Amino acid sequence: MNITINDDAAAWYENEMDLSSGSYLRFFVRYGGFSSIQKGFSLGVSKEEPDHIGVKTEKNGITYYIEEKDIWYFDGHDMTVELHPVGQEPDFKFEKK
Repeated sequence: MNITINDDAAAWYENEMDLSSGSYLRFFVRYGGFSSIQKGFSLGVSKEEPDHIGVKTEKNGITYYIEEKDIWYFDGHDMTVELHPVGQEPDFKFEKK
């Protein structure tokens, strides 16, 4: 699986979550909510140091990652994070490999 963060989404996270070069942003599985790939679960984000990185990408010196224990949630999908043009918040798109 791969993670892609577009420039607008990266800028949003940097501003909203006070990220700078050397920071880490984790995408993690939450029970409840809505997801197009896992019924009954949703995706959360937190600014925290990694434990066991399963997949990562870097943008502007910031590491965006998913822990090994959460890889199951993505079920073989790549994840792209863009900024929604109307809501001006991150929008997650999933594409099966």
